[in-house]
Amino acid sequence: MSKESPFSPEQTYALVNFKPLTGQPEQPDFNAIIIDDNGRISATCSVQDIPEHIEKIDLHGLTVSPGFIDLQLNGCGGVLFNADISADTLDTMHEANLRSGCTAFLPTLITSVDEDMRRAIQVTREYMAKHPHRIPGVHLEGPYLNKERKGIHNPEIIRTPSAEMIDYICDNADVVAMMTLAPESCPEGTIEKLSKAGIVVSLGHTNATCTQAKIAEQAGASFATHLHNAMSPLGSREPGVVGAVFDSQRLGAGIIADGHHLAFENLRIAHRIMGDRLVLVTDATTPAGTEMETFLFAGQTIYHKDGKCTNADGTLAGSALTMIEAVANSIDAGIDANAVIRMATINAARAIHQAQNMGSIAIGQYANLAIFNDSFQMCGTVSGGTLKLNQQ
Repeated sequence: MSKESPFSPEQTYALVNFKPLTGQPEQPDFNAIIIDDNGRISATCSVQDIPEHIEKIDLHGLTVSPGFIDLQLNGCGGVLFNADISADTLDTMHEANLRSGCTAFLPTLITSVDEDMRRAIQVTREYMAKHPHRIPGVHLEGPYLNKERKGIHNPEIIRTPSAEMIDYICDNADVVAMMTLAPESCPEGTIEKLSKAGIVVSLGHTNATCTQAKIAEQAGASFATHLHNAMSPLGSREPGVVGAVFDSQRLGAGIIADGHHLAFENLRIAHRIMGDRLVLVTDATTPAGTEMETFLFAGQTIYHKDGKCTNADGTLAGSALTMIEAVANSIDAGIDANAVIRMATINAARAIHQAQNMGSIAIGQYANLAIFNDSFQMCGTVSGGTLKLNQQ
């Protein structure tokens, strides 16, 4: 028997006998979710209100939350988007994601040549047309970065943006959900143009001062990439990008809760200051969800050991984190469970202007759900209406 049992109904069905963990305690109580054959939620209600003709699926007391959303995913399940920009890679990433409760993600292309950026946009466009509930867009992380904060990115192709490429990216703003850049490395007007086109501009791999980061926010930047990592730190007299994010009322930020990218004290501090502006991301790479010990990334051999990914000189190279691990780690760190679920779901959806489609258990949303036990072990998912339960 296969490990997973898929249920792809041709008609409406209902999930019953579960514990909802919506992230929104003010939401009216419900103990049933009705999912239409169009792959969306049509009702959250009481079991007795389910029409008799609708099939009921018993979840035996498991917890159900909105499906997790990862805004920074380089790869997982043995594949890497940079290494193979194809629909097959996205399929593999999606299947690996489901094993960790992640039902939607932004495939992330780190610093690349223009040809690969164009291909990533085109492949994502075609995939979105087929699977809009899985991928709300692509995340271009670079190449318009500061070499002093390059991390694992290839410094030979980090560059200043050309007017032609910025125009191309803006022309494809319906596909480019997020772009990470260093504001000090871009010509004046770049952030404003990208933002006005509808792209979420995220500050990352940057050595900007606090003042430069605030000017970028005024120009339209609304997010920061992997908070604390590859950015100017909070100092007593120069607050840096971290200080600008903390001092803002608007800037959101992704954060990697794996215990390697930052101390859990910093996770708690960031959440205490930012609240629902904070978003859990994995920044995962090839070995996430596998036992792989080495892989190639940005032209370098990367070593994976005990959940940590580094190159030969010890530079962090993404992570092997999964979303369910990020959720469990954050709760273990002392953050309230409902707040953590928001960090993994609705906060992410709001950050990329997708809250009307995903991030909640609500009527009209894509039927994207995570199903797990009290120990935060994944037991199943619903993805675009397709239920997949792990065999126990």
